Amino acid sequence: MKLIKTTFFTSIITFVRIGSGFVSSKIIAMLTGPAGVAIIGAFSNFISIVLIFANGAINSGVVKYTAEYDGDDIQLKSLFSTSLKISVYCSGIVGLLLIILAPYCSEWLLTSTIYINVIRVLGITIVLYSLNTLLISILNGKGQIKSYTIVNAAGSIIGLIMTVALVYFYKVQGALYSLVLTPSIVFFVTASLIVKTQWFKWDYFKQAFNKTIGKKLSHFSLMALVSAVTVPVAEIVLRNMVIAKVSINSAGYWQGMMKVSDGYLLLITTSLSTYYLPKLSSLKTDEELRKEIYSGYKIIIPAILFGCCAIYFLRFLIIRVLYTSDFLQMESLFIWQLAGDFLKMCAWVLSYLMLAKAMTKAFILTEVIFNVSYVVLGYIFLNLFHLKGVTIAFGVNYLIYLVTMVIIFRKLLFGRKEALVNS
Repeated sequence: MKLIKTTFFTSIITFVRIGSGFVSSKIIAMLTGPAGVAIIGAFSNFISIVLIFANGAINSGVVKYTAEYDGDDIQLKSLFSTSLKISVYCSGIVGLLLIILAPYCSEWLLTSTIYINVIRVLGITIVLYSLNTLLISILNGKGQIKSYTIVNAAGSIIGLIMTVALVYFYKVQGALYSLVLTPSIVFFVTASLIVKTQWFKWDYFKQAFNKTIGKKLSHFSLMALVSAVTVPVAEIVLRNMVIAKVSINSAGYWQGMMKVSDGYLLLITTSLSTYYLPKLSSLKTDEELRKEIYSGYKIIIPAILFGCCAIYFLRFLIIRVLYTSDFLQMESLFIWQLAGDFLKMCAWVLSYLMLAKAMTKAFILTEVIFNVSYVVLGYIFLNLFHLKGVTIAFGVNYLIYLVTMVIIFRKLLFGRKEALVNS
């Protein structure tokens, strides 16, 4: 089964990412403390937003249509050439804005102007990140999982080396520079692999801008931009709530919990983005889609359930190994965060259908509604249960989200005859 093969290769990416990410987190926690972890988390959210805009938010569209047009050189040339132009133009505009607005971004996001140069460096190098994500999306869409694995593993290792060196010498600023520079350096690794592939020809990237392809990609841009804005912004708002109502150290505990959560879920999320998006994009009938979804659930549900249980029972050890004794208050956050993680992964298997079938309206509505509800629930439960309330809100929000996904796709899931059409 290709999902198992893909999971094997993505597990390599996952273990390298988890290992490097947790080592980085440990070093950052030791050298900067909970407050430093909170600042770095806020900057990570900011980078997530900025980099999506810099690429024109076309990653998912490139993956989908690369898989869909496989074997059609004319369509692929139009797709790759159009995508390249979008990436270069968007990254140029975003980079210029970052350089000009660096003082305002630093003050708003990090409550200090000492990080202005970090943001300006991001503006200068952002075009390389944009090109790197484009090339990685092409590898994903073409199903070249080995090359995809090498590139992602290399990125994690380079990021770890840079983080260790820069945090040791420059503390918080060093960690921020590592976040900014790593994707740009990895571009050269990705480009060297792409150039050596059998299919690569410069002619694929030299065609004129195709308006039809551009319009198709715009649907994915809209969906990705909504996610890029709503998800990190929701986390920034919640983090500021925690700082205001509890303390900045408590925000660091929550950020540490999110880091643990993101780390062990990488195997599932990487498999979904690597396998499911191109696979679901290539399937045409309800029966094929239903079979693929149920096959995925047979693998994903036991895996995530085992992972959640293991993480919960080992939570004290995880905190001591990954962070420091200053982070032991994180322990109370695990149960609801893990429950939310389980529900989140169950829902994501279905939500990928909205991307694969370009269900733009449904995707945007659910993204906006459930990120707003996350903030609202976070505000309510934070007042009722203090810091633990943020993770309770996370679990409750994803329970409602999963129920919503089942309702949206009920006819597909339960065998009624209705074709999935693009919205």
